[in-house]
Amino acid sequence: MPAAKFGRGLKVRRNPKVVVCAYHNVGFRCLAELLRQGARVEAVFTHEDSPTEEIWFSSVRELAEREGIPCLVSDVNLPENEEFLRALEPDFLFSFYYRLMIRKGILAIPTYGALNLHGSFLPKYRGRVPVNWVIINGETETGATLHYMVEKPDAGDIVDQEKVFIEFTDTAHDVFSKVTDAAERVIARSWPLLRAGRAARIPMALAEGSYFGGRKPADGLIDWNRPSVEIYNLIRGVTHPYPGAFTFLEGRKVFVWQAWPVAGQGRAGEIVSDRPLRVGTGDGLLEIRSLQVEPGQEQDPAEFAGSHSLAGKRFGPPL
Repeated sequence: MPAAKFGRGLKVRRNPKVVVCAYHNVGFRCLAELLRQGARVEAVFTHEDSPTEEIWFSSVRELAEREGIPCLVSDVNLPENEEFLRALEPDFLFSFYYRLMIRKGILAIPTYGALNLHGSFLPKYRGRVPVNWVIINGETETGATLHYMVEKPDAGDIVDQEKVFIEFTDTAHDVFSKVTDAAERVIARSWPLLRAGRAARIPMALAEGSYFGGRKPADGLIDWNRPSVEIYNLIRGVTHPYPGAFTFLEGRKVFVWQAWPVAGQGRAGEIVSDRPLRVGTGDGLLEIRSLQVEPGQEQDPAEFAGSHSLAGKRFGPPL
C-alpha cells in the first residue's frame, strides 16, 4: 500500500458544514454517527423507495426529518441542486450508499472534499453491489472503506477502512450487517480526524483491485453444471431480502432460498432423492432446504416432495 498523505494543508473551520447523500442502513447509521458527534449537517439527499424492492432497511429520510435537517428526495446532480450546493458552500460532502454516481462538478464544490463509504475492502470489489459479489465469489473477507471521490468510481485516496470476515454459512444479508457495523466504526474514527484536517490520504492501488458491475434479478438463474459449492454461494449471495436464485421444473419457476452442498454425484439438475431433496451438479450434490414454486409461497422441500412425483425429474433452464 502506498504511503499515507495527511490532509490538504488547509485548516478546517471549527464546525464545518456537511452535506450527506445517503440511503439504506449504511446511510442511516453513518448519518446517525455524524449527528451523534455533533456534525453540522446542512442538507441530506436521498432516494424514493422503489415499489419493486423489498424495503427491509432504515429510512434516511425519516432520520433527517426527525432531526430537522432539510431532506431532498432528488438527484444531487440536477442543475438546481448544484446551484443549491454552490450557494450553501459545504466543507464536506459524504456519500453513504447513495445509488447515483455523483458528477465531477458536484465533487468539486465542497472545500475539503467529497468522500464515499464503499462496502468492500478497497481496491477489491470496486463498483456495484460488492456485498453480493463477495458471497457469490466465495470470498472469506471483505470490509468497509471511506475514500475521497474522484470522477472514476471507487478510485480516490483512502481515509480509513476495516475488514470483516465472512463465514461459510453467512448470507449476503448477514455480511451486509457486518459491513454496516464496520462502516459506522470507520466514520466514528474518521470524522474527528477530517474535522481537524489530520485524516490520512492513502492513494488507491487500483492495479491490485477488481471491479464488478451491477446485478439484475435474471442473474440469479442457477447453472446446474457448476459445482455444488458455487451454486450454494450464488443462493446465499442473493437469498432474502434479495431477488433470489432460481431454476425451472417442467416449465415452472422455482426459487431456491436455502441449500447446502453435500457429497455425492448425479447428473446436473437431476433430482437424486426427494427426502432430503438433493440435486446433482457439476461436482457434488446440492441439498435444497427451502424453495418456492411460483406463484406459491415458500415451503419446506419435504412438503414439496410430498405433493409432487419427483422421480427422474430434472431442474434446468426454462423449456
